[in-house]
Amino acid sequence: MSGLTVRELHDLPDLEAVDSLFSRIWGAGPGGSPMGVEQMRALSHAGNYVAGAYADGRLVGATVAFFAAPVGQALHSHVTGALPGHKAGLALKRHQRAWALDRGLSRITWTYDPLVRRNAHFNLTKLGARPVEYLTGFYGPMDDAINGGDDTDRALCSWELSDPAVVAAAASAPLPVTVPDGAVTALAARDGLPVTGRLDAPALLVEVPPDIEALRRTDPGAAKAWRLALREVLGGLLATGATVTGFDDRTAYVVVRDTTP
Repeated sequence: MSGLTVRELHDLPDLEAVDSLFSRIWGAGPGGSPMGVEQMRALSHAGNYVAGAYADGRLVGATVAFFAAPVGQALHSHVTGALPGHKAGLALKRHQRAWALDRGLSRITWTYDPLVRRNAHFNLTKLGARPVEYLTGFYGPMDDAINGGDDTDRALCSWELSDPAVVAAAASAPLPVTVPDGAVTALAARDGLPVTGRLDAPALLVEVPPDIEALRRTDPGAAKAWRLALREVLGGLLATGATVTGFDDRTAYVVVRDTTP
C-alpha cells in the first residue's frame, strides 16, 4: 500500500511495540494484550508469521499467524490490529498472503466477530474470504473495549489464496456481490432489534446491526439479543451446510442453501 512499509518482526523491541499497539487497540490494561511479547517471540523464532505495518516509521498495525492443519497447506492468522486511517489492515493481509504463497500454502484462516459490519465487509468483500463455521462462545466472555464483556461468538473465515475472488481482491478489483433473485430476509434490523424471518428459502439475507460495539456500551440487552439471533440464524444455516457468498451493501450476509432433495 502507498506510504506503508510491511515487514516481518523478530527483535524484542519490535515485539514490545506490537504488544503496546495491541493493548491500545483492545483498550486493555498492562498484560491484557491479546498476544504477549513472549508468545510472539516464540512464534517468530519457530518460523511463524509476525509482521508490522509502518507509516513514516511509526507502527500502525501488526499481525500474528502460525502454521495450522492441514500441515503444509494452511496458516492460521490469530490476531490482527491496525490503527484507522492508514489502510494497514489491507496491507498486512496482502503481505501475509504473499508470505504464505511463498511457502507453498494454499489457505489462511482466521476468526472475526460476525456482528461487526466493517469486519464482515473487509473480510468478505475487500479480501474475498468466506465464513465456513460459526463458533459459539469461542474465547469466552472478554471484557475489553471491543468485546465489552459480551460472549465471543466468532465466524471462522477461510481465505483460499488462489480462488478467483481472492486473486481479484488482491489486485484491488474485488468481484461484485451478487444477490440471487428471490432472496428473502432471514434476519432484519427493526428499531435497533433483530427480527427473524423465513429460513427455508434457497437464498437468504442475514442483516447485522449498524454498530454492535456501540450497542454493547449503550444497550447490552439489545446487543445480547443480536448475538443470540445471529447465533441461531447464521450459525444454524452454516451448521446445516449453507454457504455464505458475500456481504451485500455493507449490511447483510448473502447465504445460499442447497435445496436439492
